Amino acid sequence: MNKDKFLAYVQAEQKVEPKDVMPDDYRKLLVRQISQHAHSEVVGMLPEANWITRAPSLRRKMALMAKIQDEAGHGLYLYAAAETLNNGEVPADRDTTYHDMLSGKAKYSSIFNYPALSWADIGAIGWLVDGAAIMNQVMLMGNSYGPYSRAMVRICKEESFHQRQGYEILMTLCRGTKEQKEMAQDALNRFWWPALMMFGPNDDASPNSQKSMAYRVKRESNDALRQRFVDVTVEQAEFLGLKIPDDKLRWNEETKHYEFGELPWDEFMEVLQGNGPCNKKRLETKRKAQREHAWVKEAAMAYAAKQRLAV
Repeated sequence: MNKDKFLAYVQAEQKVEPKDVMPDDYRKLLVRQISQHAHSEVVGMLPEANWITRAPSLRRKMALMAKIQDEAGHGLYLYAAAETLNNGEVPADRDTTYHDMLSGKAKYSSIFNYPALSWADIGAIGWLVDGAAIMNQVMLMGNSYGPYSRAMVRICKEESFHQRQGYEILMTLCRGTKEQKEMAQDALNRFWWPALMMFGPNDDASPNSQKSMAYRVKRESNDALRQRFVDVTVEQAEFLGLKIPDDKLRWNEETKHYEFGELPWDEFMEVLQGNGPCNKKRLETKRKAQREHAWVKEAAMAYAAKQRLAV
């Protein structure tokens, strides 16, 4: 495959499909990005699932369960999209990619290594985490790889609903008692910086981001997406009556953007290296589920094999 011709093809906004010839580094980049996106969806279910039994009403419980089911579906779409890239040289089957996550070889979004300590955290996750995810994912609907692009259409619709659900939880708390509003402020204080770090390192420290943009997998840089998120979210916080925990936050009349403080990159690297508050707990939960529920997969595969023989 002539890489220059391939680059010209994708940069002309043409779609690449599974059976098309593609450069190995494009295939590897997609497997890495799509599978890590899938890992983030299924690990992201854990902090919210912990609050199903403690949701403050039946309505909240039903909405939270529906959201968690959506996230499981997103993981399924994405693992299926990654599998379309599987070949002899670049393994992308579901067992391999999932094992890479369980072993710690493959990463998932750093935000899910923080605990959800209160019901307000569920609102903050919906508002900030899903809000940041939407900012990242809307552009992915136009990415150059067909199966990934198509999977993102439904995912973005559902994530938009999740963001509204989280914001509505915080709005209810902010209009409630003094203690409830303080709970909402505390959740914002703890999730603000981790949410900004979801966009990844600054552009000058992110070689994978540059390659992804050249191949039209990503459409915008980490810094551009982070800036847009800040510009939108600050006004939403003001409407809630909450204060963004950043003393350097200020509106720049010349650039028409908010300036904000330096992110805690040392903390970001610690979390990526497996030393975050919940890294070990998250992986052990998934490993335990894999061990204890292996019989379900084995039974399903045996049933499918029996059905094929019957035909």
